[in-house]
Amino acid sequence: MRVFVTGGTGLIGSAVVAELIGNGHTVLALARSDASARAAEAAGAEPLRGGLADLDVLRAGAAQADGVIHLAFSNDFSSPDALTKAVTEESAAMAALGEELVGSDRPFVTVSGTPYVPGRVSTEADPVPTDGPVGGRGRAVTRVLELASRGVRSTAVRLPRTVHNQGNGGFAGMLTGIARQTGVSGYPGDGAQRWPAVHALDAAVLFRLALEQAPAGSAWHAVDDEGDAVRDIASVIGRRLGLPVESVPSETYGPLGPIFATDQPSSSAHTRQTLGWEPKRPRLLEDLENIQP
Repeated sequence: MRVFVTGGTGLIGSAVVAELIGNGHTVLALARSDASARAAEAAGAEPLRGGLADLDVLRAGAAQADGVIHLAFSNDFSSPDALTKAVTEESAAMAALGEELVGSDRPFVTVSGTPYVPGRVSTEADPVPTDGPVGGRGRAVTRVLELASRGVRSTAVRLPRTVHNQGNGGFAGMLTGIARQTGVSGYPGDGAQRWPAVHALDAAVLFRLALEQAPAGSAWHAVDDEGDAVRDIASVIGRRLGLPVESVPSETYGPLGPIFATDQPSSSAHTRQTLGWEPKRPRLLEDLENIQP
């Protein structure tokens, strides 16, 4: 299968591209810079120059592919306005990709986060949030899944709060970055809130399985750790960096503060049973031991 991938040179995307090529697929990768284009070529993919805002380029990429995996996101969480802009840009990109695929029965795999459900572990049957800081993303993904009624084999892989590799990535990676800046390995509240996690190489396998097998309109959870206490995550980071571990105000994390402070464990039991996905890589607390002082 020839697969058009957006975000193919990031931590998750590079793992997905390698997984696809390693399993006999070819990849056309969106590349917003010369450096990204070189990275895509080095990975064995064909680069297509453009960014998420270049809707004509996105349509052209989807038109010449047998399937699409969308991963790109600006990841600018510096302010509420920046986050809103990133979500708006991504929503327009997903709409353009989806419209190009209407009536083709080709797969369109997009990404969202695992949902938060008060008082229990979330499952694949739970809807993603359509309000709050990233509600716009939930609405956009919902519209993609609704394309199942218009001849698109659309599906969503829901990623947990931390997708990691060699101690880097996701919300845990953000905690590490903030710890380096502030000199404190912090956690919001009492730190008992739980974050789900998965290794990037395991997540990549699920993206491939969804592309190859998932029925239209379905959602899947790329979750290995159902929920690690944030205090435990911060403790490993603090030990690796030689920094004190303390509770800090949720405002420390900007517009993501309310999400960081929320208990949000998640299950992948249905995904494992249905698609045969089985994570094999190191879990989060073990992988954080790779953080360099």
